[in-house]
Amino acid sequence: MADETIGIVGAGIVGLATAREIALGRPGTRVVVFEKERQVAPHQTGHNSGVVHAGIYYTPGSLKADLCVRGVGLLREYCQDRSLPYKEIGKLVVAVRPDELGRMENLYERARNNHVPDLRKVSREEIAELEPHAGGIAALHSPRTAITDYPAIAREFAKDVTASGGEVRLGFPVTGITTVPGSIEVASGRERVRVDRLILCAGLQSDEVARLAQDGREPRIVPFRGEYMLLRPDRTHLVRGLLYPVPDPRYPFLGVHFTPRVDGSVEVGPNAVLALAREGYTLGRVSPRDLAGLAAYPGFWRMAARHWRTGLKEYRGALSTAAFMRDAGHYVPGVGPRDVVRGGAGVRAQALDRDGGLVDDFRIHRAGRITAVRNAPSPAATASMAIAEHIVGAAFTEG
Repeated sequence: MADETIGIVGAGIVGLATAREIALGRPGTRVVVFEKERQVAPHQTGHNSGVVHAGIYYTPGSLKADLCVRGVGLLREYCQDRSLPYKEIGKLVVAVRPDELGRMENLYERARNNHVPDLRKVSREEIAELEPHAGGIAALHSPRTAITDYPAIAREFAKDVTASGGEVRLGFPVTGITTVPGSIEVASGRERVRVDRLILCAGLQSDEVARLAQDGREPRIVPFRGEYMLLRPDRTHLVRGLLYPVPDPRYPFLGVHFTPRVDGSVEVGPNAVLALAREGYTLGRVSPRDLAGLAAYPGFWRMAARHWRTGLKEYRGALSTAAFMRDAGHYVPGVGPRDVVRGGAGVRAQALDRDGGLVDDFRIHRAGRITAVRNAPSPAATASMAIAEHIVGAAFTEG
């Protein structure tokens, strides 16, 4: 239908990519993005590690796998077209113990099924050629894995939206969503805006915004803070590309790794500790409301019962630089607390089901005129332009 107004809640990279997809691909449609903060990409996008994932980790046939692989190509082309940073520095996924070799082999087969380009197995000797300071007994090498600047990409998406006649309304916290005959009313305090369709891309607040839209209470968001160290400038030469551990399949987190950034710095991390607020970027940030919401959710206690030992280990790393760097030292032997300073932190919106299961795949569904993104963790930034295509396909399918 022409001359519609489409509302999008959330000006992170997924919301802005979706707004751009509509603004450029559906002439006559007006797009309005609602963002509670005073800038775009303030939360997960703005605290992203900058890695463009090649698709190694994701279950073949899942939304994550399909949209990541397509998203890489779209993102690379966009960055080249807009002269945005995009550096293929490569990634090594390193096994440091014999008991990790089986998991590495499974990862290799998974990546092959996802058509990860130029992926190969490398020996201990080849690791030393690629990363002279790295440890490990074997690895997977993904030479096409890249780094970029996701906040810059999000700002460019916002420019595309406004240049196409759309609007990005900052400082507009959504406090109400009401379905009225023929449209949807989006409220921020006393202000009301009517739209014909609404797409929810609210990240850390996705379950709360979905609740306003009567979209059910599950899955719920559990915030996990990921803290980083930074290699001191005179130690950044120890790492050429991305150095990752072989991940534990029980968790959706990738473990402590070394990540060069486009500005020349090198991050070490992140850990994964339960944040005490949805936007709890520091240990001291506590939200009684967010904690009460977690305490009232049965899925949280079921998750805690399964994973409390891992949680304690992660908190030790948050409190002690030496503990934090202990795992990192397996991948770059000799690197320790004296080689790093405390860096920044991000908060991951981890969706959790009532049975305590950590939701792994993207969850995107439509109910009438409202399409909700209920789970979009990593590699959502990599896949953002492909996710936008998927969302628009779902939102505008008749029926």
